[in-house]
Amino acid sequence: MSTPSGAPAVSRIPEAVHRRRWAILVVLMFSLLIVVLDNSILNVAVKTIASPSPTGIGATQSELEWAINSYTLVFAGLLFTAGLLGDRLGRKKVLLFGITLFGIGSALAALSDTPGQLITWRALMGFGAAFVMPATLAVLMNVFERDEQPKAIGIWAGSVGLGIAIGPITGGLLLEHFWWGSIFLVNVPVVIIALVAMALLVPDSKDPRPGRLDPVGVALSIIGLVLLVYGIIRGGELADFTDVTVLLPVIGGLAVLVVFVLHEKRSASPAIDVSYFKKPAFSAAVAAIALVFFALMGVTFFSAFYMQSVRGWSALQSGLLILPLAVAQMLFAPRARIVVARFGARAVCTAGMLAVALGLAAFAFFDADTPVWIMCVVFFVQGTGMAHVMPPVTVAVMQALPREKAGSGSAVNNTFRQVGGALGIAVLGSVLSTVYRGDIENHLGALPAGARDAAGESIEATLAIAEKLGPKGAPLVTAAHDAFMSAMHVTALGSAAVALVGTLVVALWLPGREPAAPQAVREEERPAPAGAER
Repeated sequence: MSTPSGAPAVSRIPEAVHRRRWAILVVLMFSLLIVVLDNSILNVAVKTIASPSPTGIGATQSELEWAINSYTLVFAGLLFTAGLLGDRLGRKKVLLFGITLFGIGSALAALSDTPGQLITWRALMGFGAAFVMPATLAVLMNVFERDEQPKAIGIWAGSVGLGIAIGPITGGLLLEHFWWGSIFLVNVPVVIIALVAMALLVPDSKDPRPGRLDPVGVALSIIGLVLLVYGIIRGGELADFTDVTVLLPVIGGLAVLVVFVLHEKRSASPAIDVSYFKKPAFSAAVAAIALVFFALMGVTFFSAFYMQSVRGWSALQSGLLILPLAVAQMLFAPRARIVVARFGARAVCTAGMLAVALGLAAFAFFDADTPVWIMCVVFFVQGTGMAHVMPPVTVAVMQALPREKAGSGSAVNNTFRQVGGALGIAVLGSVLSTVYRGDIENHLGALPAGARDAAGESIEATLAIAEKLGPKGAPLVTAAHDAFMSAMHVTALGSAAVALVGTLVVALWLPGREPAAPQAVREEERPAPAGAER
């Protein structure tokens, strides 16, 4: 690369770091993979953990939900703060700290004797994961030049999709051969390998001019996000978003976040420059991230029940069926930049969101006998759509901020994704539960009052009651399947509608195809910042 005058351009990346950038990306993907994988791996083990000792630890339905939600709550609540600390203290330091904490939490979770211990150690894992995810993307932005960032982000995004898909497969394999704690213990050797690789390969970097710390802003962000996510989770548990225990934390969380924004606008050294949200491309990108994960996590939630409770497949078989989604993401996400360069982010993301909406709507036409190959095609279409949405919108978010603020940008990106996903599971899960309960109630009249209430909670609860009834329970099994299919169809259309809203957002506000910028004004031609180390 050279400037118009013929002098060689000065790279912002030290040469030693530039040479090993792809090896660094592999390490980052490795670290990110176990965090994302662990977020989905627990779902396949809930039945085993609910079993009495020695098979499981006898966790109740509420305890199982909090074993999942404690991770999500801490993870989402600390994402923004973790990204900010990475910019100030050094992204490598934060990454090493987070992955170490995640490994310790994994080992302790594997050895849990009670549901309370499992919930506590899962929260510790979420604490560590909150420092890992934004740091991986922030490091990526500081080891790749601007022209290579879209390709690297595409690979990074593909690894997220891979983690979501192989989590159930890994969990199913481990549970077939080992005890339930193996789904957590398997993280420990992976963490050790990742720590060694990070220490040897990953460079440290931070904001050379971070300004004063903003403790008020940090505290407000944590309190606001924790309250908001707690309210969302609580609403999903109750399948009722009008309950006072839901409304108070949600309204309180939103109010605190409004105060956070007002504080940041007035602060001389803000944790995040909220003026970036005035840029239509930036706001559209983060909105698209939240909406696509809202829709996708909701359909992932109910598809697991469809495949296991209605179709009767094992956790491993259900996980294998999601492989087409992972394959599509791994194939297309790293190449999305090529399509964006030709057609522009707006056209590519609009087409991608439409593909996601189409895949979600297809579930409204599934029945108990839908051929497997059709399901594989639908998952492949969903994965292809995701692969053409997530990399471009992530690039839009990350390149809108200065490289020095990469941690904060990554935190914004991941916070919107996490909150969108939690909201999708809660809201669409509530829709599924409400419709199912309304349809199944007419078939529970012959049951005792206590059993009737329990059987109406979910398809799993209904099938458990039917199993206890023996041959007399066969009609109830059929009714449960029919009620669930009706509920799934309604929920699938709701998911597709949310994806269509995302389609409209990106079609209206993401930028179109941009002309190539002259080399002389490219960011990578500026001198390397003082915060970058070899």
